[in-house]
Amino acid sequence: MSFGQVLLIAVLALPALGAVAVAATPRDRAARLVGTVVAALTLLAAVSLVLGGRNWVAWSAGAPSVRPWHQLDLPWVPGLDLRFHLGVDGISWPLVVLTALLTLLCCAYTLWRVPTGGSGRALVALLLVVEVGILGTFLALDLVLFFLFFEVVLLPMYAIIAGWGGADRRRAARKFALYTLLGSVLLLVGVYVVVAAAGTADVVALTGGGGLSRGTQLAAFTLLALAFAVKSPLWPLHSWLPDAHTQAPTVGSVVLAGVLLKMGTYGLIRVAVGVAPEGARWAAPVLGVLAVAAILIGSLVCLAQDEVKRLIAYSSVGHMGFVLLGVATLTTTGIQAALIGNVAHGVITGLLFFLAGAVKDRTGTGSLSELSGLRETAPRLAGLLAFAAVASLGLPGLAGFWGEAFAVIAAIQVGGPLWTTLGVLAALGGALTAAYFLRLLRRVTHGRPSSAVGRVGPGLAGAELTAWAPLVLLALAIGLAPALVLGVAEAPVDALVGVVFP
Repeated sequence: MSFGQVLLIAVLALPALGAVAVAATPRDRAARLVGTVVAALTLLAAVSLVLGGRNWVAWSAGAPSVRPWHQLDLPWVPGLDLRFHLGVDGISWPLVVLTALLTLLCCAYTLWRVPTGGSGRALVALLLVVEVGILGTFLALDLVLFFLFFEVVLLPMYAIIAGWGGADRRRAARKFALYTLLGSVLLLVGVYVVVAAAGTADVVALTGGGGLSRGTQLAAFTLLALAFAVKSPLWPLHSWLPDAHTQAPTVGSVVLAGVLLKMGTYGLIRVAVGVAPEGARWAAPVLGVLAVAAILIGSLVCLAQDEVKRLIAYSSVGHMGFVLLGVATLTTTGIQAALIGNVAHGVITGLLFFLAGAVKDRTGTGSLSELSGLRETAPRLAGLLAFAAVASLGLPGLAGFWGEAFAVIAAIQVGGPLWTTLGVLAALGGALTAAYFLRLLRRVTHGRPSSAVGRVGPGLAGAELTAWAPLVLLALAIGLAPALVLGVAEAPVDALVGVVFP
């Protein structure tokens, strides 16, 4: 085996074996420590995937193909011609690293605070199982394998929300499960349509259409896009998200917003657009309109929200709208915007949910009407909240700026009355994003301290700073040097666009 193949196996095997080890460790704190160490090793393996001999792109006359940096292709179910095919390139690698990082931070956070509802050992084991599913989704290059990893996430995330969430956690968990199951059924049918028509489930071979007829591609893209829209979630299939975020424990919200939503947008790029480009071209105007609707409606709903976690959850609908707008343009600039928007959203929204959890833990409430004057009693916490908010609203120099700006530019570059109008409306949505985050800061950090905020002390725990610091640094680093994401993605995205839309 090559170095890259060993790393691909390690990235999945470590959290899987780690979950078993955590569940088998009798002492709760020792189990949480084992989970944190395993998550750290997984992050090390994920980062190392960028090393070694990387084949960026390969073409052969008349049959272009996109080749991963590293891939592992083994027989899995020979009778059905299914293979255990894993691979990584510049499109998936940033999301793999982001998943491993956020899982590590969440596991480390449980060493300091375990939410009420169950043992910390069980929570960490479930986080590692969720990590296996998300990482497998980003690494799978076989459609059936992709579907199976996509489904691995459902039950453990349901258990995290239902077991450690808020007062209305069971209803929120059921809603999450039902919506996700709907998306799963659509994904399964879409995968069946593609595999039955093409005779193969290999994503590399299928990229560019794989010889599928136009009618098959239209049907497959419709099914796959709807499935991924539920997971992302994209408007109007988003209504499970606010309840799940509001009721989930802090670590659950961080994983849910930071990386689980990205399974949908990644699948839209890699599978839906890659496998059914004719369907993508046909549906692009509709996707663009839905994307801008998500941006505007999400922003307007945020302006009316009175609960911190619910506001941040609805902000994800708008941010995912910018990602969808980038994908809908079907251009290199647009897909680059979607990729960096995905990573930036994961970093910033993960930080926002950590901070929202810290505020709620200290004050006992997340209601904006009961929060004011935080900068007077806890200036460092208020300052970090302000940093995360301005990063999320797209301030130049911070990570949130690039995805939104490139998505608007890509729409304008496509040209024509429709796309120009969509670009202008998306830019207006960016201004509304600034409005609701500034409203959040005015309500929470300014004014006289409320009775709930008056009890808050100025100190921050070392575990909190340890969990938050990497996200703060990444928000700055990606904002100042977007090539950290765009540099590794440039060649694979150019190859993907060249293959899919020659």
